[in-house]
Amino acid sequence: MLFLHSNAFGKGLGRLCLDYSINKMGVEKVDVNEQNERALGFYLHCGFQIVGRSELDPQGKPFPIFHLALKS
Repeated sequence: MLFLHSNAFGKGLGRLCLDYSINKMGVEKVDVNEQNERALGFYLHCGFQIVGRSELDPQGKPFPIFHLALKS
């Protein structure tokens, strides 16, 4: 999971963390709460695409989740 404090928004720190996760840790997929439009926009801007959707979150609660993967 990647979370930033709102004070860090717009400073390139999210992109820095995501680039590290992709390049050093091999991250190719992420899940985003459907209601988190800001995070969804961030990942789409960074080269991810929506590849699926689940009605429930991983804990089985009714919070729809988008599944994203890096574009090939």
